[in-house]
Amino acid sequence: MSLKEGPVAPKKRAPALPTTEGAIRRSGRRAKPVIEFPQPKWTEWKDPDSFTNAMTLHMKRHGDSGRHLCRAVSDAEATLDPHTIRKWCSGEAIPLTVQSFQILHRIERRYGLPNYYFKARVPRQNLAARGHVLEDISPSEQRRYAWHLPDDFIFRPIEEQEEILAWVKRNIIMGSTEYRRYQAAAARHRFGLRFRGIRSGRKIPDSAPEDETQSDRDEEALVGSVKAPARLEAEMSELLQFKTSTLTAFGLQRNGVWGRETAAQKVEHLGLMFGALVASKSGPVRGYGATMKSLTFALLLFPAVWDWYLQWRETRRGFYTAWEVDMLVVGLSLVREETGWLRQNPELGDHLCVLPGLVSQKDILAARRDWNAACDMMYRHGRNRIKEIQRVARVHRDPFEPILPILEAESPVAEYRKITEEILRLMPDEQRYPKSAAEAVRAYLMLRLGLHLGLRQKNLRELMVCPRHQMPRSERQLEDMKRGEIRWSARENGWEVMIPAIAFKNATSSFFGAKPFRLMLPDLGGLYGWIDAYIDRHRATLIGPSVDPGTFFVKTAKKSSAEAAYNQTTFYEAWRLTIQRYGIYNPYTRRGAIKGLLPHGPHNVRDVLATHILKQTGSYEQASYAIQDTPDMVAQHYGRFLPQDKSALAAQILNRVWEAA
Repeated sequence: MSLKEGPVAPKKRAPALPTTEGAIRRSGRRAKPVIEFPQPKWTEWKDPDSFTNAMTLHMKRHGDSGRHLCRAVSDAEATLDPHTIRKWCSGEAIPLTVQSFQILHRIERRYGLPNYYFKARVPRQNLAARGHVLEDISPSEQRRYAWHLPDDFIFRPIEEQEEILAWVKRNIIMGSTEYRRYQAAAARHRFGLRFRGIRSGRKIPDSAPEDETQSDRDEEALVGSVKAPARLEAEMSELLQFKTSTLTAFGLQRNGVWGRETAAQKVEHLGLMFGALVASKSGPVRGYGATMKSLTFALLLFPAVWDWYLQWRETRRGFYTAWEVDMLVVGLSLVREETGWLRQNPELGDHLCVLPGLVSQKDILAARRDWNAACDMMYRHGRNRIKEIQRVARVHRDPFEPILPILEAESPVAEYRKITEEILRLMPDEQRYPKSAAEAVRAYLMLRLGLHLGLRQKNLRELMVCPRHQMPRSERQLEDMKRGEIRWSARENGWEVMIPAIAFKNATSSFFGAKPFRLMLPDLGGLYGWIDAYIDRHRATLIGPSVDPGTFFVKTAKKSSAEAAYNQTTFYEAWRLTIQRYGIYNPYTRRGAIKGLLPHGPHNVRDVLATHILKQTGSYEQASYAIQDTPDMVAQHYGRFLPQDKSALAAQILNRVWEAA
């Protein structure tokens, strides 16, 4: 009988599997039982370099499908979707969250692999894991902390989390030097006057950029909190015109010219002094409490005003430093015979008002009656104060402290080079993450060029670029720009850096002899390849739609920062960020190159170079060649050449006698 001719017999169902009470019976194939530590099918293999191949290999070794692996490593705290495993194995996605890295740790444990086996093969090593939740910390601060937290941070005990956060804040975010703590406290109550239309203030980074001519730099001076009154601002403009113009006004004389950076610095420091005078006596700054309308540069003519300010600074800091000496030098230049700007403008005396305890009506009348005599008295008083302060001045900011682990090494340059190697180790995949790769290459070249050239921050930051097969700028053009250039030399078949002497702060130094600085970069460690890649691809990625400033180093274009050119502060921050991410060894993330290192800026590279050559040769003259300066400047400010270093160098020569015997 055909099927159509009669009823179809019902199919017999397979007998139900025995179940425990409360269990849900499911039809179909029984799931493979989960074994916590499955035995591998083979025990010898060759480790793949890529995360995708490593994951696929070890899943096959242990007979795990994506679905079965998910069941084996998921729980209430962290779950894994089978589709995620499939994307990891195909290369469509990679782990990026703290939960993903927690799952990877469980897979490593399941397969008997070393900790961080898979994490080390994830291509995006230079970005922090997503998903860290830090209570009582703002989102912007969380982004700064995220890079320095271990992937399993949120799974660790609360006490351990607090310990990690405290370590990161102390050693990476803030730095632990005494001067940094002073800066942080001083920055809470800023009072320096801000001069509109005059470059007197800059945004504060975590630590103020170093100034190689001063032992200290005040945090309050960088950003004024109060607008200067119109009359004082007009006087400041006249002073800047006098000190920065190419030619002095008819009838005036001057001694020396301020460059752009020097002028900005003097505006900051004078704004700080006037700000202290008008700050409230009862406020946290504990200033003098003068009125705004009483402010005038003519006040700098009176010794009592200077004594009040010097003593106020000593009380605030706890001791005198070279900063007070530098301020007095500025004051003396204003009243110097024949060339002082204040001496040549006696009409400023008409703006004077009585300041109880500092400037009386009698003092004002005497100054107006004999302006030159008042200037002479201030000049004599200032010179005596300089001698007295120099005798008791202390160094507050030790410029060597952040880089002591490097300077104490036998080869400081080799020790600093470890940071560049760490950048290459964590270099992201350019195809997947072009902007992150560009930023890493930029950081690498910043440090490499800094170590090869030994330039000041300004000269390195303003270095122009001329790509291959383009006509380089002439020396005259660079002199007019007061900048250097990195360009390809067809004659030497290599990249060279050429900087006119006038672009240097110490242009009149005997080192230059009115000749330009020219140096061929060595093609060591693939340097030329990185320079070519940066100029050809990475630099354009960083600039994006912004206007090309023509400099070699450019910022990453963002909505909040459309300009691609670096300034003093942003370049310092970029260098400091590189040290925070790649330089400081973090025991919790196992990233970073050097234990005990602290955040610092580009100027410290000059200390590294000078100290390295001193340790190798003992010659201050050769050390000065590396940083385009004089032996005296190296001895006073740069080289950390301790007695034991000198003795060890001499012993090397003396020991040869015994070795030859």
